[in-house]
Amino acid sequence: MTQNRATTRLGLDISHFNDRLDRWSPGDILAWAWETFKPKAIASSSFQTQSVPLLHIIAQVCPEMPVIFIDTGFHFLETLAFRDELQARYGLNIVVVRPAVRKSQLLERYGGGLYRRDPDLCCYINKVEPMQRMLVGMSAWVSGVRRDQTTHRSSLRVLELQPTGLLKIHPMLNWTKQEVWEYIERHRLPYHPLYPAGYLSVGCAPCTRPISTSEEERAGRWAGTEKTECGLHTEWGNLEFLNSVNVEE
Repeated sequence: MTQNRATTRLGLDISHFNDRLDRWSPGDILAWAWETFKPKAIASSSFQTQSVPLLHIIAQVCPEMPVIFIDTGFHFLETLAFRDELQARYGLNIVVVRPAVRKSQLLERYGGGLYRRDPDLCCYINKVEPMQRMLVGMSAWVSGVRRDQTTHRSSLRVLELQPTGLLKIHPMLNWTKQEVWEYIERHRLPYHPLYPAGYLSVGCAPCTRPISTSEEERAGRWAGTEKTECGLHTEWGNLEFLNSVNVEE
């Protein structure tokens, strides 16, 4: 019932558009998304190597679209430098958002190592909450996730209607890792500075490690735990999940 109401409010038949967009290129999907939802459409990016193709296409197709970067305060310095390099190179409309709880407040309240003791809470405070604020009043959110990245993502569609009525749009969903690299090489796109050191997927510095050639792309994220997602692309709109997170008032 919630989905029916939200579909009516957006004025789109989600199932119909998914069947069409499954056959479209990322550029065509982005052009449609911006034309349909501007100015209430935003993209988000973690600014790692695998993010660059989507950012490159955004720069060509809809350079005005805001690209949200969540500065958790725990990023590698190389990630911040790479973000600035891509902004200068492609003229991206980057909007930096930070957690409501400053890093000093987080450490004072929870001490060090929260990412080990309660990684869901750490990700909620530093990633999910800031993104929730940026999405207030938005109609569409463009994300670069792909089906071949995780089990959860394998079942996604190009358009995913959220409980709030927000429409998530995944232009890169049908691309494979090989297609991403073919695009990077064809357009001579830059790599994240830590990529040569084995950081195929880069998140916050305390909970990201390099991986070996035999490991999956995201194996270095939250290594040693069963966690594979920060919550941005899974539970961010799930009220049951949010109620379970032990956020101190």
